[in-house]
This record gives sequence, C-alpha cells and structure tokens, in this order.
Amino acid sequence: MEEIKTVKIRQMPKTQIRKHVIIVRVQHNVGVLSRITGLFAGRGYNIESLTVGQTHEPNIARITIVVNGDERVVEQIVKQLRKLIETLKVRDITDVPHIERELALIKIHTADSDVRDEIMRLTNIFRGKVIDVSHDTYTVEITGNHEKIDAFIDLVKPFGLKDVSRTGVLAVVRESQKDKVEV
Repeated sequence: MEEIKTVKIRQMPKTQIRKHVIIVRVQHNVGVLSRITGLFAGRGYNIESLTVGQTHEPNIARITIVVNGDERVVEQIVKQLRKLIETLKVRDITDVPHIERELALIKIHTADSDVRDEIMRLTNIFRGKVIDVSHDTYTVEITGNHEKIDAFIDLVKPFGLKDVSRTGVLAVVRESQKDKVEV
C-alpha cells in the first residue's frame, strides 16, 4: 500500500494595508483624470487624497494620489496606470524619502478679544497666517503635513469651527535622495 504524502502549502504572507503616495505625470487631456480614478474605483479602493495641477511643461499635469492598500493591489494599480495612453510616468514614492504638504483654510469663530488673541497665538505657533478677518471670524491658512493640520484643528475646535477646507497631499521626492534611489 502506497503511503500518501501530505503536501504543505506555504501560505502567502499577509501584506499590510497602509498609505501609499503615488505620483503620476500625464498628458493634460480631457477625461484623463476620470480614467485614472476609474482604475481605483474598479478595484474597490477609495482615494484618500487627490491633487492635480499643471507642471512647468506645457500640456503636462502632475497627479498626487494617496490611497490605502496592500502592496499587491497598489502594484497592480500602478501597472494599470502605466498602460493608459496619456500616462508619461508613474511612481509609488511611499518608501522613498519625500516631502508631503497639505494646505488648510480654517474659519474659526472669534467671540471676543481673548479668543482672537488665543487664535493668533496658536496660528503663530503653527506658522500659519490669518488671511481674513471679520467681526466674528478669523480665517487661518495652515500648511504642513496632515498631522500638523489635524493638531491645529483639534486645538481651535473648542472656539467653534465655521468651515474647514483642505487640499489633497502634494509630494515630491527629496532631492538629496535622488542619487540613492531611482525616481
């Protein structure tokens, strides 16, 4: 009688779901943004942040996308992005040293002079600017990473937030690291 051997199947390691920052350079054509966001929606992934703008080159746009996902799924999305006709370059810079910044415009209720003084003090500590003043509102501009902006919002929330408007993340690879990694 033959002995039946059991085969051990090695399980694939579970990949960690984390934030990925993807930079895409594209031809600035009608519908390109729709096709790019469709790739994410088609895979069931929500884009956490999306920032699009022109570059110094004519008809070229730069898109910064922040998405939560595992390595395998993000790798597939990057491959699909590269297949789009308008796509010139795609990079997942998550593990490359880079700089991220966001901008927030925050309207804060200013009940009296003590509150206005405290908001000015906090704004200065966070290196922000008061960009508009009315009888009962200060509008503050803060730039930085999302942790800095979240911290400022948490501190001024007790005064009464009237409105918060945030941009998406902008990211660039640190110039000092370009020689060490291909970008």
